[in-house]
Amino acid sequence: MDTVDDLVTAVRESLAAAGDPEKAVEMRRYMKSAMPFHGVPKPVRQQVTRRVFAAHPLPDKESFVAVAEKLWREAEFREERYVAIDLTGNRPYARWQDTGLLPLHEEMIVTGAWWDFVDEIAAHRVGPLLRAQPATVEPVMRRWAVDTDLWRRRTAIICQLGAKEETDLALLSFAIEANLDAREFFLRKAIGWALRQYSRLDPDWVTRFVDTHPGLSPLSVREALK
Repeated sequence: MDTVDDLVTAVRESLAAAGDPEKAVEMRRYMKSAMPFHGVPKPVRQQVTRRVFAAHPLPDKESFVAVAEKLWREAEFREERYVAIDLTGNRPYARWQDTGLLPLHEEMIVTGAWWDFVDEIAAHRVGPLLRAQPATVEPVMRRWAVDTDLWRRRTAIICQLGAKEETDLALLSFAIEANLDAREFFLRKAIGWALRQYSRLDPDWVTRFVDTHPGLSPLSVREALK
């Protein structure tokens, strides 16, 4: 576990060194976060992670998952959780980014429970897994679309934001229709976002969908037809 602890320690120390107390206050206020920030903007964080990840390569999937879990579960600052998510998508470790990570992604989605965590995981972790292994992931997304947890449902709706011509329209329709009556802002916004994104590929399909689903909220419709 020395490799795991070495990388975790390096991440924590590097984030602390790169922090800006004034930005930390602003970032925490903007994100309405109970957890404090170091004040490390995304471009700076990306520089930190490139350097630290390269200096502390991980030898196997077990240590890769262990670092992500430790950074996430023991985080004292929000950027530590961002780095945990960054690690799960780090290109040198692409061979370990398979459906075996779904439980970890789900933990982050449910315990993170806010859009800055969930949207990155949905679009850039779960989405690619769905396209790579639809037989495994599609049934999970259908379950999440009707789950009691708001953030699982949001993930099911927006997980195909980057799918383009690979979009599973049956799944997209199901996830949206399952949440037509939802009153939560984050679900209504997600529906509109998902439709707007697909409209870049097929605006006629989106227009027909909106026209044939009068139960869509005004917010969803406005977002979809932007």
